[in-house]
Amino acid sequence: MHFTSNTPLDQFLRILFDRYMANVPDVQKISTALISKGIIGSQDEIVNDHIAFRTLGVPHLGIASLEKVFLHHGYRKKDYYSFAEKKLNAYWYAPPTPAYPRIFLSELRVQDLSHNAQQIIHRYTDPIKLDPVGQLDLNDGLAIGEFLHRQLWEAPTKEEYNTLLQESEYAAWVIYNRYYLNHYTISVHSLKEGYNTLEQFNGFLESIGIKLNTSGGKIKQSADGLLLQSSTVAPMLEATFAGGEKMKIAGSYVEFAERRVLPQFTHLPAGQIRPEHRRDGFETNNADKIFESTYTEQTAK
Repeated sequence: MHFTSNTPLDQFLRILFDRYMANVPDVQKISTALISKGIIGSQDEIVNDHIAFRTLGVPHLGIASLEKVFLHHGYRKKDYYSFAEKKLNAYWYAPPTPAYPRIFLSELRVQDLSHNAQQIIHRYTDPIKLDPVGQLDLNDGLAIGEFLHRQLWEAPTKEEYNTLLQESEYAAWVIYNRYYLNHYTISVHSLKEGYNTLEQFNGFLESIGIKLNTSGGKIKQSADGLLLQSSTVAPMLEATFAGGEKMKIAGSYVEFAERRVLPQFTHLPAGQIRPEHRRDGFETNNADKIFESTYTEQTAK
């Protein structure tokens, strides 16, 4: 990711990415290996396909709150996605220019959980009486960057975290991590030949010891065959809960996307292919499996 200016959008994206990179060791490991093999000259050459955030669908929070940050900075709201089994809603947002990543925002349908799980979540979120984004100066990139790392509610107890984990691993992740960046995504098709298909790139990743999410297969492919996605398995990081109790929980991860050229543009020479010639948007079935990069079935392997 390379931020070429010092606009508020660049400022808060830079803060997000710097803190994320410091907490997700695979980011640096992958970048270092790409540079050492001469695939890229520096990390700035990596194209970021999209970044993703998880939220809770409760009053004053959720997608309706967080999206205001991105809409203010020129993002456009696009398609809706529903994840029935995981009880999630999601939208993606197109960037103001191709220089910026797409945004993927998801939200837990808290009202669809058990009464006990709802009570736990509301115990932490009910004290929030106003939309916190509404209190922000959305032209202040540094303030937005700090807000996205702020503890909007108290740290959960270890017991309540584990209770949520049994019912919704997504709920447990958000109750601890809040709005922390869930993942960023390397645009594989933008890399040099030999590494610019997901199959090739996954081979490179595994050769340097990167563990891939196997839910739905290592490569998740859209029905039209034009969007391919893979992801790492989130590292287990030590978390401190209420009362000082500690336990290792899933952190954030890295995703990889290959967007193939749309059929009507396959006649174009490779040098003339631009972002608008490739498959855009997302795919529910792919995203459903990518969510599981933080799930116990993957992290416990």
